[in-house]
Amino acid sequence: MVKKVLVVVGGFSAEREVSLSSGENIAAALKSKGYKVVLYDLKDAWDFVDTLRREKPDVVFNGLYGNWGEDGTIQGMLDMLQVPYTHSGMKASAIGMDKCLTKYVAQKCGIRVAQSQKMTVREFFKNGTVIPMPYVVKPVSDGSSVGVFIVQTSEDILKVKYKNLDREVLVEKYIPGHELTVMCLEDKAYVVTELIATGDFYNYKAKYTGGMTQHILPAKIPYEVAEICKAYAEKLHQVLGCRMVSRVDFRWNEKDGVVLLEINTNPGMTKLSLVPEQAKYAGIDYATLCAKLVENAKCRKIGE
Repeated sequence: MVKKVLVVVGGFSAEREVSLSSGENIAAALKSKGYKVVLYDLKDAWDFVDTLRREKPDVVFNGLYGNWGEDGTIQGMLDMLQVPYTHSGMKASAIGMDKCLTKYVAQKCGIRVAQSQKMTVREFFKNGTVIPMPYVVKPVSDGSSVGVFIVQTSEDILKVKYKNLDREVLVEKYIPGHELTVMCLEDKAYVVTELIATGDFYNYKAKYTGGMTQHILPAKIPYEVAEICKAYAEKLHQVLGCRMVSRVDFRWNEKDGVVLLEINTNPGMTKLSLVPEQAKYAGIDYATLCAKLVENAKCRKIGE
């Protein structure tokens, strides 16, 4: 029987446009594999529930990014409704989205992390931070480098701007060096990509604008460094309980070694995204990758 897949995109986060772009690619890929596909732009939760009742999909393909779609919210909702969905479950998603919790888990596993301090934006402006310059200020829970500021001088503090002063941010020691990323697919890390952005760092614009970032695949780094990256990525993927696919980002230099930045439990699927690129390197084309995610979709069973 042909499976019916509801590809859910859009959502309520700052990454809405990226999600919409990914959704078109995902839907086309799944159709090419013979699935019956419904592309759905999530704008209202009750309408989403009504759509699930009406369409009765076999699987929801989670094409949402950022808060609400990647932080355990939609996962918990689908668990309660008993609808199988792609990517990680509620717990792995919630921990993976929270940079402080991820760092805590990583440290317990022996993965190196940068010195950091958690505080509200209000506390940051009022009391400053114990982290010496240069440092990075970023939301505790957000993706695609949204709201990330690099502070190298006291003047740079004036560039740090958030609408909500009570928002939690992580002030983290800036780690210079090579920007590296690793995909885990079915618990295995295949290769390391180095990212060289034309700007200060691999920010939102660099991620989703063609020509702004050079992807070096495989990364031109020492063999032992690549192996550490892959081992760290596999370890964090497994300990968090990620399902099927994740992407783990690092910085590396000879002084600090390999340092974890974050994990993405629902990594991007645009034409410029890193996971499809690394999957292709491993011999898995885009459509096959999407089909693998559908065929391994699950939800938490009642009573578990």
